[in-house]
Amino acid sequence: MAKESMKARERKREKMVAKFADKRAALKAAGDYEGLQKLPRNASPVRLHNRCQLTGRPKGYMRQFGISRINFREMALQGLIPGVKKTSW
Repeated sequence: MAKESMKARERKREKMVAKFADKRAALKAAGDYEGLQKLPRNASPVRLHNRCQLTGRPKGYMRQFGISRINFREMALQGLIPGVKKTSW
């Protein structure tokens, strides 16, 4: 389980990216790179990091489901994810 402060920091970054998205696009289209540099660092979408929605784990993230590999496996074995079952051959 990730620290609450890390999850909160990531949510804060997401809000800031959304807030400055239009301004950032306009500056980029105009080629005003000095204006882009004056924006807050966390306004850049590159600084976002995918995290598990349930635990906040940053590694082993499965983009298609939005959760970590560990939670995916537990939920799949419990039958909570439709269309996913354990393979056998």
